[in-house]
Amino acid sequence: MILRCNYEEVRALRSGARSLLGGDVSAATVLAPSQSRARVEALLPQLDGDLSLMTLHEVRGVASAVHAIVESLRAEMEAVVLATHAADESAVAAYFDFAHALTVEFRLQEMAGEMKALIELVTGEVPDEAAIRSFRFPD
Repeated sequence: MILRCNYEEVRALRSGARSLLGGDVSAATVLAPSQSRARVEALLPQLDGDLSLMTLHEVRGVASAVHAIVESLRAEMEAVVLATHAADESAVAAYFDFAHALTVEFRLQEMAGEMKALIELVTGEVPDEAAIRSFRFPD
């Protein structure tokens, strides 16, 4: 399946990923445990447009990385708003980065739900780990 991302969403995710990976170590560690950081590191090179995700396992991995990015962007947005003003240009930009990433996270959750439902429909069973990793969804 293809996760469509527009330019603003890709830019926000890349910016958030770079910030999370290169930012303050203590804050980033709280926001993104090592497993999430590893997923963000793996996702960053792929953030150049739409993403082709073939299995529910892949979708869940990307969703985990995007969730870490969203939480990092949320913290950045809150810090900028409190340090400046809600209408300050940097606060508005931080809000839009957060909102674009949050939108992608929501679409990933919907995609995961649809994939899970399709696996269950085809197999007649709740997807187990083997099905989550092996059941393929073509583009």
